[in-house]
Amino acid sequence: MAVGEGRERWIFAGLGYGLLALGSLATVLGAPPALSTPERLPSWLAGPLAIWTSQERPQGPGEADPVAAAWAGVPWPFLALLAAVWLAPVAWLHPVRERRRALVVGHFVVLQAIAAGLTLKAPGFVVFASIGYPLAIGMFPARLVMAGVTLTALVSVAAQAGPGDRDTLLTVLAGVAVPLVAAGWYVAAEHDKRRRLVERLRAAMDENAELNARLLDQARRAGVLDERHRVAGEIHDTLAQDLVALIGQLDAARAAAGPGSEHLDRAAELARRGLAETRRSISALRPEPLESTELPQALRHMADSWAETSGVNLRFEVAGTPVALAPDVESALFRIAQEALANVAKHAQATRTALTLTYTDELILLDIRDDGRGFVPQRRSDGFGLDGMRQRAGGVGGTLTVESEPGSGTAIAAAVPAIPPPDGTDGGR
Repeated sequence: MAVGEGRERWIFAGLGYGLLALGSLATVLGAPPALSTPERLPSWLAGPLAIWTSQERPQGPGEADPVAAAWAGVPWPFLALLAAVWLAPVAWLHPVRERRRALVVGHFVVLQAIAAGLTLKAPGFVVFASIGYPLAIGMFPARLVMAGVTLTALVSVAAQAGPGDRDTLLTVLAGVAVPLVAAGWYVAAEHDKRRRLVERLRAAMDENAELNARLLDQARRAGVLDERHRVAGEIHDTLAQDLVALIGQLDAARAAAGPGSEHLDRAAELARRGLAETRRSISALRPEPLESTELPQALRHMADSWAETSGVNLRFEVAGTPVALAPDVESALFRIAQEALANVAKHAQATRTALTLTYTDELILLDIRDDGRGFVPQRRSDGFGLDGMRQRAGGVGGTLTVESEPGSGTAIAAAVPAIPPPDGTDGGR
């Protein structure tokens, strides 16, 4: 419960007790007492009660009306005490008003009935009857606020109506109160419709903004991948080839010069070192196995090597008809499989692992499953692992899901679009 919510419920309760105390003080200090006679009862109350009592026992001439006699015998302090007791649940009802609407409405109606009785006994309690206005506004749902306000106004007017005013009460009820309540219901309903429409519009805008952000991120990642592949190709076609040629020339010069050519030996060693660094850079930009083989063969070779190194039984399967894919899609799938198996070897303590590559018309699916100790996917970790795999999948417009729980193994599923290589090529191989 919010701080403001807790403060507000005590404000409503305190206001009710304050108005009750004010009405009691006005009555004690000399407000004219109300007539405790049938004439003081409103026609809508005195009439039915009189008919009921007349059916119970015939009333002879000069006999007092038992309803009026009973009413006259009820002192106003008793009703004031009853009102004080009935006000107590307000502080509890306010926080649960959305879940207990029927209870709130019932409590409100009884409170107004008690306020009407107090006002009939002592007109000074009309100030207490006005507690219905803030309670209706603060505790009722929007569609019932006007009904609560109207009921409070009717109670205040009816309890103070004299004998000559009773005939107009029904007219007021039918001509003013009912249309007012209907209008309040309609306005609140329209307000709710607009609020729901605004909420749906805001949700759609948030979803659209998130989608735009994802598209921009994917476009940026795609641009980065394209640039990396372009740089890798240029290094391979220029610098690496030049270094290979240079090493060949140095070897030929060293052979012609004979042994003992220290400078040529040092130059050849530097050239070989530079070529090794260049090849490592190319490998970092694009998985080296994909340079010469298709994705299924590259994955199979990597899986066999991993199983031999880790000592874990691995079953590799290819489903569907393999097709050529864009280099960045193949790279992403290869790196995801590589990272997932590395995590299995490092953390899972598994005895069996399965790697499945599935080709469909529109998607390429990669599944890695193990029977290891599992983990809680929602728990944050300091490693790059899962986040890196999600970024790789998202970078080519795909998704990655992880299912795991302690003691039940782990299943990682990547789904990426089946994007063909540009210009119908074979992906650069």
